[in-house]
Amino acid sequence: MLEKGTKAPDFILNDKKGTKHSLSQYLGKKVIIYFYPKDDTPGCTKQACGFRDNYEKFINLGYVVIGISLDSTESHENFVKKYSLPFILLSDPELEVIKLYGVWQEKTNFGVTKFGVVRSTFIINEEGTIEKVYKRAKAASNAEDILKYLGV
Repeated sequence: MLEKGTKAPDFILNDKKGTKHSLSQYLGKKVIIYFYPKDDTPGCTKQACGFRDNYEKFINLGYVVIGISLDSTESHENFVKKYSLPFILLSDPELEVIKLYGVWQEKTNFGVTKFGVVRSTFIINEEGTIEKVYKRAKAASNAEDILKYLGV
């Protein structure tokens, strides 16, 4: 998994409408990228709704919020509609960015070990450098934990 102080790798992924987004288009802005396992599951919904409920605070602090999972653009579109998510969700079905950031890891659930997306969040500064990493971020408190770190 990428560490604090590392230059955040650039990428290009599609959002729910098929619009391409690259990290480099946000140079000069502060960015929160959170990786999550799956749309519309209990933990991922809690996490997304936490970002939704605090979205204005992040915007007022000058942050762009981006969620990334391996779900399809259609799945993202449904997830956004169902929970009124105001931020960007990007689709990485080929696991390119998920692997690039090191969040595709072996996980054990209920005694079964397999590879999957480890819920992780990266705060990236205006120069594109990773400022803070939340490894194994807590779904229910991820957004609030970031706000605490930011002094809010």
